[in-house]
Amino acid sequence: MSRSLRGILALLIVTLVWGTTFPAMKALTAGLTPAWIVLSRFALAALILAPFLWRAERRDLRSGALLGLLLFFCYVFQVEGLALTSSNRNAFICGLNVLIVPLLGVLSGRPPERRIWIALALAVSGLAALCWDGGAWGVGDTLALGAALTFGLYIKMMEVHTRGATRLMTLTAMQIATVAACAVVWVLVTELPRAGLPEVSAYFASIAAALGKGAGGVVYLGVVATAAIISLQTWGQRHSTANEAAVMYAFEPAAAAFFGYFWLGETMTGRGWIGAALLISGMIVSQWNAEPRPEGALVPE
Repeated sequence: MSRSLRGILALLIVTLVWGTTFPAMKALTAGLTPAWIVLSRFALAALILAPFLWRAERRDLRSGALLGLLLFFCYVFQVEGLALTSSNRNAFICGLNVLIVPLLGVLSGRPPERRIWIALALAVSGLAALCWDGGAWGVGDTLALGAALTFGLYIKMMEVHTRGATRLMTLTAMQIATVAACAVVWVLVTELPRAGLPEVSAYFASIAAALGKGAGGVVYLGVVATAAIISLQTWGQRHSTANEAAVMYAFEPAAAAFFGYFWLGETMTGRGWIGAALLISGMIVSQWNAEPRPEGALVPE
């Protein structure tokens, strides 16, 4: 088996694992708030990747902190949206981040290529079919679209900062640690009771019970889907082309819909799958013959 084929297979595994994160996080919303889902997932991943912060270059730490702050807001939109809509619908809308990236080039005065207009038409048609299938556009969908826009901006910033990084894993570890730190602030500001010690004790007791009930999902998201899969992603992108990686990642929402069915029992009608196919087609077209991206320029879900 050639190294290129091994790289593609690695990215296939990455895509499948990313697809499981949507139903996994959706399942956790039954007992945990979005703030605690983000905090538990990224705190565990940050602990695992902490050795990469040892003797790190200050420039890598600074870039990682900046990117981590943006990544935190990506997950705020994504997880808040998951609490208000199905995991498969959230995944397809969030997957539009690969289309957002080339559209952001318009802000720099570069007109979109014809493939971008074709991709946009396919994506809008797919969104219309999904909404026709699963109900009118709602707040959860708007939050998911916000996640796609923020992820797209994050990817563009990653393109800049990864070029100057001394150690890519240090950049990644610092991002994850920053997300965890921001999630701590999120919990303290928005959720921690201020009435008194009994209320605070009761609050943490309920959180501990919810974390215990959802421990399997939290460990899976933190260890497998965040810490371990990033390493495999980096290796896979090193041994495959940018187009190959983009095409593989475009199938992540389909993987999310597949696992959403077996994990949560979520289903889509034939019309919904037509919309999903149009969305995926738009994602692939938007990336075909696109400019190469550096390693790690695509965000883990």
